[in-house]
Amino acid sequence: MALPASIPSPSINSFNIGPLVIHFYALAYLVGIAAAIIITRRRWRAVGGDPDIVGDVALWSVPAGIIGGRIYFDVTTPMDIPHVWYGVFAVWDGGLGIWGGIALATVVGLWRLRRHHVNTALFMDAVAPALLVAQGIGRIGNYFNKELFGRPTSLPWGLEVPYQYRLAGGIPDKYLNFSTFQPTFLYELIFDFAWAGVLVWLGHHGLRHRKIKPPGLFALYVFGYSAYRIFEESLRIDSSVYFLGLRLNTYIASALAVIGLVWFWRIQRRPDPEPAPDHAPEAAEPADAADPGSPADVTTDSDPASAPAHAGAPAPAAASAGIPASAAASAGTPASAAPSPSAPASSQQSQESHESHDSESTHG
Repeated sequence: MALPASIPSPSINSFNIGPLVIHFYALAYLVGIAAAIIITRRRWRAVGGDPDIVGDVALWSVPAGIIGGRIYFDVTTPMDIPHVWYGVFAVWDGGLGIWGGIALATVVGLWRLRRHHVNTALFMDAVAPALLVAQGIGRIGNYFNKELFGRPTSLPWGLEVPYQYRLAGGIPDKYLNFSTFQPTFLYELIFDFAWAGVLVWLGHHGLRHRKIKPPGLFALYVFGYSAYRIFEESLRIDSSVYFLGLRLNTYIASALAVIGLVWFWRIQRRPDPEPAPDHAPEAAEPADAADPGSPADVTTDSDPASAPAHAGAPAPAAASAGIPASAAASAGTPASAAPSPSAPASSQQSQESHESHDSESTHG
């Protein structure tokens, strides 16, 4: 059996359920969003997060992404807006710029995460592969819309594009008489799935035996996808704004690729927080080695210095002022009134406990 010489275009781009018209473009985006939510829930649960937060973030960021994507499309390609009063809103006919969608969705998503007091860096790493899966599935909608194709080609996987769609795509006149074109949406689908797998692998195995520091995976998502888009934009011939002979998206992709790479480099060079030293065992040794018969070591249940550090008990005045017991004794303080050697240790443990708590709160 001979292999087909090209990929045929679908004969339809929508179907009806009663009076309701379902566009495959919209359906592909809905499936992609659902897949992203499921993947992110699993990844967020794996790092100890509450998976229910993912639904709340999606409830706000998904509409923001659609709005941002449409705004980007309307601003950068005004010539492609349908010539009807609702043309600027007609997302069902295609026209969502990924750059605007991700930008606004990220801003809104970070706002929701901060409202929930969630570690935003960890969440960004959890969602990065899921975004790529959603984008790849969404490209199937471009296939049904017969859009976002590249230069003419005679390769066996060339996409057949009907003449009316070549006209609607705004391609140069010199390409109108060709029948098969580069399926750039298919290339992106393959890349998105492959790069998502790479990010998942790096999250588990690290880079050069070093764990990726968050949000390093999200920075690699920005870098990898943007770098790929430089290649894709070199193939695409659909309608676009040009500067100095290059498509507008080529400049944006180049800038974001550099930003993503530098961002990742800076994240990985960030020093790890040093754990607070634990002096409690050292401080306990003098108390254990002290003479049990010494009056200074005799404490009662009512002695505040004998209360545990985590209970928040106040240290004696001399200890809180940093005055050693020997100095207090030489100043005429009776030995029975001097703080026991365990008091500085309790104060020091309490202070370390507060410092450790503050450090954890900062990183949370």
